[in-house]
Amino acid sequence: MLIKLPDIWVIILNVGGLLALQLGLAWAFTRMPAIWFKPGDAWRWERDGRFYEQVCGIKRWKDRLPDAADWFHGGFAKGTLAGMDPDYLRQFVREMWRSELCHWFALAAVPVFFLWNPWWGDLIITGYALVMNLPCILAQRYNRARFLRVLKRRPEKLSRGNQAPVLKQRG
Repeated sequence: MLIKLPDIWVIILNVGGLLALQLGLAWAFTRMPAIWFKPGDAWRWERDGRFYEQVCGIKRWKDRLPDAADWFHGGFAKGTLAGMDPDYLRQFVREMWRSELCHWFALAAVPVFFLWNPWWGDLIITGYALVMNLPCILAQRYNRARFLRVLKRRPEKLSRGNQAPVLKQRG
């Protein structure tokens, strides 16, 4: 703790700061041009998403996570799949990457809170940030790995039917 504050201010800064951080990053990331987000391939150890199924049991809980895309104009809803058109799936993959990066940025900002928290407050803030962001990161990585597998294995079949509209995003 570098800055000594009264307890009430520590509480206000923690609650208000965490809320402002999460919402501010979500808002900012929805405003960034889509072209800035270029997702790479899934990592080999992710095994097309099977790692998350076997190690994290992700199928049991991922549908309970909130999708904040509706909270901000221009957000891309990722709660349901609107079709199997390859362009739509590529856009979906890009938006999952955008979401994942937003959650990583939220985790990276946590040390700012160490300035005014005692050591035990640092543990609480870090625990909160991990609980609120890590499940979302895992769900985005899991779904992205699965979508990339579909796009690589069956692009010709996807093009034939199940067309979904490609939603316009900034950039």
